[in-house]
Amino acid sequence: MAVLNPSTIRRLQNLQQVPSVWEGDRRPLSDSDSDSELELETTNECIIWVDGSHGMVRAMDMVKPEKGPEAIVRTLLRAMENPQSPAPAIRPQKIVVKDREIQFFLRGVLQDLGITIDYVPDLPLIDEIFRGLKEVADSRPPQLPPEYSEAMLEKAYQIWDDAPWEILGEHQIISIELNKWDINNLYVCVLGKLGMDYGVLFYRSLDSLRRFRQRVAYEKSFEDLEEAFLGQDCLFITYESFQEEDDENEDVNYQNLSASEIKPNFGNLHPLEGVRAILYEEEAATTLVAIEALHRFLRAYRKKMLGNKFPSISSRYRIPIPQSTEVVSVKVTTMPEVADELYEMAAEADTEGDEEVEIEMPMLKDDLVPPNSFLSLGVVPWETVKYLRSNTKLYQAAEVDIEDSGEGLPIVLIQTSLPKATKLIEDLQASEGLHGIGFNLGEDLMEETNYDLGILKTYDGVLHLFGEFVQNDPVHHEAMQKWDQRCLATNGWCGLIIARGIAGASRGQPEFKDMMALFEVRAFSSQELGIGPLQLMPVSF
Repeated sequence: MAVLNPSTIRRLQNLQQVPSVWEGDRRPLSDSDSDSELELETTNECIIWVDGSHGMVRAMDMVKPEKGPEAIVRTLLRAMENPQSPAPAIRPQKIVVKDREIQFFLRGVLQDLGITIDYVPDLPLIDEIFRGLKEVADSRPPQLPPEYSEAMLEKAYQIWDDAPWEILGEHQIISIELNKWDINNLYVCVLGKLGMDYGVLFYRSLDSLRRFRQRVAYEKSFEDLEEAFLGQDCLFITYESFQEEDDENEDVNYQNLSASEIKPNFGNLHPLEGVRAILYEEEAATTLVAIEALHRFLRAYRKKMLGNKFPSISSRYRIPIPQSTEVVSVKVTTMPEVADELYEMAAEADTEGDEEVEIEMPMLKDDLVPPNSFLSLGVVPWETVKYLRSNTKLYQAAEVDIEDSGEGLPIVLIQTSLPKATKLIEDLQASEGLHGIGFNLGEDLMEETNYDLGILKTYDGVLHLFGEFVQNDPVHHEAMQKWDQRCLATNGWCGLIIARGIAGASRGQPEFKDMMALFEVRAFSSQELGIGPLQLMPVSF
């Protein structure tokens, strides 16, 4: 069983202990009978800690069901030190839970904090809170209206089998004349020709499509690109694979995947709404008709558009709406003039601004650090640093003599297998060495979660992502605070240790013989990295 660090215990013991009773529990929120195919969130268990003496929620987290009891402790520590309510940091005198396993686990972890942990059969306050939370979760609309979901999934898989990205580029726009649900025309843009993101966008206006393309072509900063993305007005379908990346960190080859290996996602983009992964009835009906119209058009005229050909083609279809007697008449037309316009816009921007864009947006890659590596932030005493300087396979010294001040050298540890550690060292050498380590803000729009993105900068100017750390995780929050303090004590110097021995007892605690490389480098601020906040987008262009 994991135990708290002695320093953490001392810090918690310094908190004022008050005669209050806290309630804690962990329960699922989602309905087990819900449609798993359309379930948007996989984090469907809620951990909550409540100050029962004051009727106050001090901390709450959503976690995946497979997370162990350690997650309960992480939320509890945050409830003590950083409560989400406007309340002081305190330590309760007593904790009550209704799960025997949680009780025994907490007794073992908190035994040095003077907190009584008792079992009770009922937690009325938490029961009431969870009832309210479940009502909110149950009232959340599904991703697709039930009357359309089956038909939309079927049509989305048809589009996947049609593979329009094999014949259409992103600039080759198709118009669907609808004249229904307050929409005159939809303008279809197909993603996937470049082998990156796969999907179909249905713009509600040609002006929105043009504005987005113009901004993508000429905007230089990431913030402007983000604003351009959120400024679109469209419905969309994107596809993701059920497969995960293999051990060699190679991307999944989507072109070889069948429909059974693909999950379609639906959503809406609007300048005033942002990204919404839910379609309401009219939006779902609009999307369904548009998908079916595109499917019929591709089936009839695919051969005419092979070989980068995009002739002027027009066709009409009558499309029924599911569970209704209504039939919608649509007209589907290729737009060669618009395709030429967008192509020339992109080509002109490429010739005018390549160098400037590269300066504004340094290259960020995520293929340097092996997948499933053990990552940690910590400190190495100066005596150990001196030993490692002479006893590692590779030692990259700092540009100046580092003053032995503070606890030691702040360190990022990357521990992996021997072959992968060797390759990582070779890759860093091939990149002219490691220049520095920094952390940059990352945001997930869909999950509303902020991350600290760990970044290695090599001397060839390339930025390499090595880790994503949730900002509100109390363990990481404490580690980042100590990292900043330690880097301040060393006048901005830190280090990277690459170690072998990912399996077995040495995982997370490599011995001297496991440490293969030490790099002494600068600790970069996010401003020095020069990339600005990064956001995870459900669709990228």
